[in-house]
Amino acid sequence: MIKTDVLVIGSGISGLSYAIKISEKLPDAKITVVTKAEEDETNTKYAQGGLAVVMDFDKDNFQKHIDDTMRAGDGQNTRSVVEMVIKEGPERFREIVDWGVNFDKKEDGKFKLGREGGHTEFRIVHHKDITGAEIERALLEYCNKADNIEILDYHYVVDLITQHHIPNKDFDKNNINCYGAYVLDEKNKKIKKITAKVTMVATGGAGHVYKNTTNPKIATGDGIAFVHRARGKVSNMQYIQFHPTAMYSKRDGMLFLISEAVRGDGAKLRTKNGEKFMHKYDEREELASRDIVARAIDNEMKISGDEYVGLDCREMDKEKFVEHFPNIYQKCIDEGIDPFKQLIPVVPASHYLMGGIEIDMDGQSSIKNLFAVGECTNSGLHGANRLASNSLLEGLVFGHNAAMKSVELLQNDEFNYFDLENVPEWNDEGMKVMEEKVLISYLRKQLQEMMSDLVGIVRSNERLQLAQKKQREIFEAVTELYNYSVISPELSELRNLVNVSYLVIKHSLEMKENKGAFYNKDFVNSYN
Repeated sequence: MIKTDVLVIGSGISGLSYAIKISEKLPDAKITVVTKAEEDETNTKYAQGGLAVVMDFDKDNFQKHIDDTMRAGDGQNTRSVVEMVIKEGPERFREIVDWGVNFDKKEDGKFKLGREGGHTEFRIVHHKDITGAEIERALLEYCNKADNIEILDYHYVVDLITQHHIPNKDFDKNNINCYGAYVLDEKNKKIKKITAKVTMVATGGAGHVYKNTTNPKIATGDGIAFVHRARGKVSNMQYIQFHPTAMYSKRDGMLFLISEAVRGDGAKLRTKNGEKFMHKYDEREELASRDIVARAIDNEMKISGDEYVGLDCREMDKEKFVEHFPNIYQKCIDEGIDPFKQLIPVVPASHYLMGGIEIDMDGQSSIKNLFAVGECTNSGLHGANRLASNSLLEGLVFGHNAAMKSVELLQNDEFNYFDLENVPEWNDEGMKVMEEKVLISYLRKQLQEMMSDLVGIVRSNERLQLAQKKQREIFEAVTELYNYSVISPELSELRNLVNVSYLVIKHSLEMKENKGAFYNKDFVNSYN
C-alpha cells in the first residue's frame, strides 16, 4: 500500500509538466508518478513535428493560430478554450526552455520555425525531427532531481478507486469521488493500493484499437477506459485522426511516422504510378488538414487497389532535408529507400484521438479530485480534428492549469480522510493464473481487424452496425476471461481496448453529419 498526496498516471509531457509544477509550488507534497513501461516510453517521445506556438509577431499573431485551429476542428472546438491555450502558449513554451528543453535556432539566435498542414504561418518550434523525445528527456531529468517526485515504472493501473470500492458506502453516481488507483506492480506481480488526495490521468491515446497506428504499443486507451468504468463522462470518441503519411509496412502494429513537416517543406503525394492527386481534393493540396489528406489517400488506394501511395521528396534540397529530418532519412535508408531517387511508400494510420475524458479549463473531470490532461481528454481544443503540433501545446497549458487547481485543493485540504483510510486492498481470491496468453492475443487481433475494416477512415451505417454486433461478442469473451483470471497487463489492456472500441462505435452511430475526422459515406455522395 502507498499513500501519496498526488498520483500521476502517465509520464509524458502532460503528466510530468503537471508533477513539476506541483513540486515547485508545494515542496512538502508527495507526488507519485506511475507509468506502465519504461519511464520515457510515452506518446510524447514519438512526437516528431514540434510545438505550435506564435513566436514571430511580425508575420504571425494569436488570431491566425486561433482561426487555423478552428478551421482544422471544423468549428466543433470550444472557442474560449482555443483562445486560452494559444494565448498562454508562449509563456508555457518559455518555461520548458528554462527547464532545459533544446529547440533548433537560427544563426541569429532566434528559434527556427517550421510550417505544417493546416497552418497559415511558420510557427512550429522543433528539435530536428525528434521534438517529443527532447522534451521527454528534459522533463524526466528535471523530475528525477526533485526530492518530492517518485517515478514508478512498470506500474500498470487496473482501475481507479472510487467510493463504490469502500465497504457499506452509498454510491451516488452523480457525486463520484476518486481516491487513487489499484496498480499492478509488474516486477513483483502484485496489485498495490495507491491512495491519493488528487489523481491525474495523463495516459495518452488509443491508437492500438486499430491494426495500423503511429502510436507506441502503450497507447491502449487505458485512462479513458478506467474513467468510463468509474462512470466519468467521456465524449467525442468518434473523432479519430488518421495521419496521412505513415511508412507502409507489411507488418501490423506501430508504423513509422513521416512527419507533416516533410510536406510542409515541399514533398508531394503521388499515386504508385507517379500521378499527383491532391489538387483534386483541396486547393491547399498537400498542406490541407490531415482529415482531408488521409481521406484523399484512402480514396486513391480504393480506386487503384494499391496498398500505398508515394511521398515524393526527389525535388527537395537534400542537405536541408537531412539536417531537418535526420531520423526520417535514416529510417528510409534502413528500409532500402533513397528518398531522393524513389517515392517513400506511405499509408494513413490511426494517429490521434480528439475525444476522451470530458474536462473543464482546469483539467477537472466529472469525478471529484480527478484531473485529466492530454490526448486522453476531450478538452474542447481540437474539435473534430486536431491541428498539427497543437497536442504538445495542449499538454503544457492544461498541465499548468490542472497543477494550479490541484495546488489550491491541496492547500484547502477538504478531503474525505475517512474514505481514504477505508479503501480495501485488492481482492483476487479464487482467480486463476492464465497458463497461455493465446486467447488474449487472438481476441486483440480480432478487435483490431474489426475496427480497421469497419470503423476506419471512411465509415457507413451498415459497417458500424456490424461492428457493434462483433464488438459485443468480443466484449463477452473478454469479460469472461477477466472474471476468472489473475490480472495481467495484457489482459487489462485488452479489456481497455474493448471499452474504447465500444465508445468509438457508439459515438459514431450517434453522429448525423460529417465533421472533421468523422466521415460516414452514407451522409454524402462525394469521394465515394
